[in-house]
Amino acid sequence: MQPVLPIAAAGAAAFMSWAVRGRSSPVFGRTLWRGPRGRRTLALTFDDGPSEGTPRILEILARHQAPATFFQCGVNVERLPSIAREVREAGHEIGNHSHTHPLFCFRSPGFIAADLARAQAAIERHTGFRPVWYRAPFGVRWFGMCRAQRRLGLESVMWTAIGYDWKLKANEIIERIMAGASEGAILCLHDGCELRARPETGETAVALGRLLPRLLDEGYKFETVSRLVCPTT
Repeated sequence: MQPVLPIAAAGAAAFMSWAVRGRSSPVFGRTLWRGPRGRRTLALTFDDGPSEGTPRILEILARHQAPATFFQCGVNVERLPSIAREVREAGHEIGNHSHTHPLFCFRSPGFIAADLARAQAAIERHTGFRPVWYRAPFGVRWFGMCRAQRRLGLESVMWTAIGYDWKLKANEIIERIMAGASEGAILCLHDGCELRARPETGETAVALGRLLPRLLDEGYKFETVSRLVCPTT
């Protein structure tokens, strides 16, 4: 017979892991991880930008007339404000992805609130757009985050499928995204890599250029997160 305490500790650890990173976990506040079914629509999202690789992503999206939502880091917006504005001017939606892209677990509520507020201010100052959606770096939610979001008018977004495009090759990225594509799915890719200058985003661009025509051929339509959730807005 196994000891009770180690079993309880393992169960508590598993629950906490799900609470912090589970895409549908409501423990740290309501989180959107997919849109409604019933319409053949998808939301493409890109994290960690803007970067020097973002214009190539924008070109591919424009070629296929595919709107997307870009979750931008405040530091990257301040480093590349013209590219941040280019995203908005191309008709895409911008979300808050924190200012410094930290791992928020074990951070204080004050630190979390300040970081999100700095990102919100940087994005609005340089693009003229005030985000209404927030995606936590690494998908990690924590104590105090929900309160900080409420103060800033931000709703939390996770994903239905993620491409792991910061480490996989184009074929593998495509396989992951195609497997997760379904009515109302929110798909997560990257147009940057945390706060790095000139990140390698070539595999993402190659994968995107092949994914979009395949998904369009399957009858999908692309929408921003806001339009996915509220088609009449």
